[in-house]
Amino acid sequence: MKHITITPGASDADIAQWLEAHLSRALASSPGPIAITIPGGSTPFPILAGLHGSALDWARITVWPGDDRIVPEDHPASNVGKIRAALEPLGAAVQALTEHARPPHFALTWLGMGGDGHIASLFPNTDPQVCDPKTVRRITPDPLPAEAPFDRISLTIPALLDTDLVLFVIRGADKAALFAAAAHGYNDLPVARFLHAARKPVTCFT
Repeated sequence: MKHITITPGASDADIAQWLEAHLSRALASSPGPIAITIPGGSTPFPILAGLHGSALDWARITVWPGDDRIVPEDHPASNVGKIRAALEPLGAAVQALTEHARPPHFALTWLGMGGDGHIASLFPNTDPQVCDPKTVRRITPDPLPAEAPFDRISLTIPALLDTDLVLFVIRGADKAALFAAAAHGYNDLPVARFLHAARKPVTCFT
């Protein structure tokens, strides 16, 4: 766990401040644009709202969803639709995820984690591999989550690992305990496989 830092009790404002600082450094170290990948769901958007009014040069940031539901962008379950609504008004470019997309190297990989240990849409039933030859996969969760019963498109573990820094935001005591167990190698869930293979710093706010 030497490269994994877990910070409990972080507020949305704390995480937004951390994000602004990291993205500012990433932009300062690159003469051109940078790319980041962020999760869907409900957790990221109050945090992203805390970046409104920041001095970040959003015009140099391209944002990729780590995964998406295969629905139209105007569907309430669409991750990319929500990300567009949150970040395009600030000037960011938002890249829809497709099976033929070619994800870049990311300045930041931001992930959530499900109660079953899945990351992005890499559910346990999909048996995600660290050595996956593909960077994007179409996936059918089993069982389909009742709140979003759709096929998914997801970045794979290798694509998510192609990054300078990893951020997790984990809410709830049960999830935090599961993440800690994965970080110690006590299970073989998708999040554990990802953490075991990660060679860049991992920051987890709970």
